[in-house]
Amino acid sequence: MLIAYWIAAGLLALVSLYAAGLKLLRTKEQLERANGMAWTKGFSQGAIRLIGVAELLGAIGLIVPPLVAIAPILAPVAALGLGVLQIGAAVTHARLGEKPVINVVLVVLAAVAAVTGFLVWA
Repeated sequence: MLIAYWIAAGLLALVSLYAAGLKLLRTKEQLERANGMAWTKGFSQGAIRLIGVAELLGAIGLIVPPLVAIAPILAPVAALGLGVLQIGAAVTHARLGEKPVINVVLVVLAAVAAVTGFLVWA
């Protein structure tokens, strides 16, 4: 179970860190033009930054608590939070007529990390 957690959590954390970095370091216009993120049209710059902060905190929450053995139960809770965030992203992409395949994969990774995390640390 522990190996499954680290694989799922590691992949989810890497993707979340990358996405957070984009949202925190680039403007709304840069995200829309350079990265093809059409969904940004429906969100303010502040909301996009807030999503980036949530992704960053979720990635940290997946890795740090179990790594330092302080409140590791927070790791599967972080996975749940990232899963909810990806469900919202999938709905947003679906409303724009896009296929939210990546979001579905990330929801599955989040579910695996949450379930295995709760089994290991609960």
